[in-house]
Amino acid sequence: MSENDEEKAEVRDEVLAQAYAKTRKSLIARLDNWEDQRTWDEFYQTYWRLIYTVAVKAGLRNDEAFDCVQETILSIAKQSKKNLYDPEQGSFKTWLMNMTRWRINDQFRKRKKDTAMAGGEWDADRKTSAIDHVEDPAGEVLPRLWDVEWKKNLADAALARVKAQVSPKQYQIFDCYVIKQWDARKVQDKLNVSMAQVYLAKHRVGVVLKRELAKLEEEENVG
Repeated sequence: MSENDEEKAEVRDEVLAQAYAKTRKSLIARLDNWEDQRTWDEFYQTYWRLIYTVAVKAGLRNDEAFDCVQETILSIAKQSKKNLYDPEQGSFKTWLMNMTRWRINDQFRKRKKDTAMAGGEWDADRKTSAIDHVEDPAGEVLPRLWDVEWKKNLADAALARVKAQVSPKQYQIFDCYVIKQWDARKVQDKLNVSMAQVYLAKHRVGVVLKRELAKLEEEENVG
């Protein structure tokens, strides 16, 4: 990745971070005074990007995708209080996909209704095609997309947890050397660290990352 690409990625991440914080604050407020707000906050931090990314790739706009994130998690929170999720009926991964699918559909229906009320034209061919793919339970588009994004999200969520457990310097070294795949010499020069520090960070952070990935992967195997 070039320095220009890295700068663009940082700007994009900053925009997403601001929207994330705003949606998170609204979500926690809507959870009212439930005793498990902290649990749902952690759940949100783990899965919001997965839901958001799939929603955008399914055809929603950014604002619609964040609404989808919030409504999906609220719906899950309410269902969980009623114990409606049954692990014997399938994996958590599939259950979360279906919950997301339904909220994506809601956003498409809302958009179509708002467009009709405003007297605008509905791009039937493109939008109907998008929602049909999402609504069709036998369709292969969303499940394939979900599987790819699920794996990416596991890695991202694990890295976020790792970042809170290791020193900022070690994480920075690991990020540059392992994730961005800089040459070890470049890491040494740019970060002003020794080669021993580079390899030590790779090992220590890698161990924590494997542990956090294992924890998250257990959820995928539920049911």
